[in-house]
Amino acid sequence: MITILRSDITTLAVDAIVNAANSSLAGGGSVDGAIHTAAGPELAAELRRYPGCPTGSAVITRGYRLPSRFVIHAVGPIWRDGSHDEPELLALAYEASFRVALDEGSIRTIAFSAISTGVYGFPKAQAAEIALRTMVAHESEFDAITACLFDEHSVVLYRETLARMRC
Repeated sequence: MITILRSDITTLAVDAIVNAANSSLAGGGSVDGAIHTAAGPELAAELRRYPGCPTGSAVITRGYRLPSRFVIHAVGPIWRDGSHDEPELLALAYEASFRVALDEGSIRTIAFSAISTGVYGFPKAQAAEIALRTMVAHESEFDAITACLFDEHSVVLYRETLARMRC
């Protein structure tokens, strides 16, 4: 089941949330900063084990002070003009998140932020299409997949996109 909602991803009691991380995994602004703040300093300490994470990849950590048990840190592309493999890299980031979740073995519920659509500037409609196509492809592998969005415009966009896919 895929659910689309407007909420603060740091408040969701799911097995894993997916963070729109940067390649240094050092925390940043927007969703990434909110997740780091809510999880506490232990999250940054765990992430220091990694030398970074390439665009299109993901790593998993514990959730620490979050209600979610795990955080999957997915690195999406910075939008330039669409001709630098941005769509493919975004799809890889979503696929990598699902692969990491499945490899962990106990994740049945997962919530995604809208990777790359904030400060990275990926066009929201195109990102919604990529995100939802990947979610639909993995729907049978999880009890619940949530798209957790920041604004009402994105919620409407995701719901309309999903409805078109389901026709």
